[in-house]
Amino acid sequence: MDIIKKIEQEQEKKDVTPFNVGDSVKVHCRVVEGGKERIQIFEGLVIAKAGSGVNASFTVRKISYGEGVERVFPVHSPRIAKIDVTNRGKVRRAKLHYLRNRVGKRALLVKSVAR
Repeated sequence: MDIIKKIEQEQEKKDVTPFNVGDSVKVHCRVVEGGKERIQIFEGLVIAKAGSGVNASFTVRKISYGEGVERVFPVHSPRIAKIDVTNRGKVRRAKLHYLRNRVGKRALLVKSVAR
């Protein structure tokens, strides 16, 4: 095994919650304000996953005060405390960018799957 792959494997988190595109998630982020650190929760719908290995990332979209907000998170970042899957979704696309054009409840409309 070459040295780059070995270093990347050391950087990967081992306890990542499995989730897919279309799932509703709560991402617990560590935020540093001044000298204090706190956990901030970003709750929304996973609309895309990209990359592999240590470079894997995912995009979460939510509607805040009538405005769409998207945030891209690296999966293996130390800033992410944990990822909670609140609702599993059933979708037929790998990327849900078509939800950007929708307004209101239709913007987060994805069929849910029974657990």
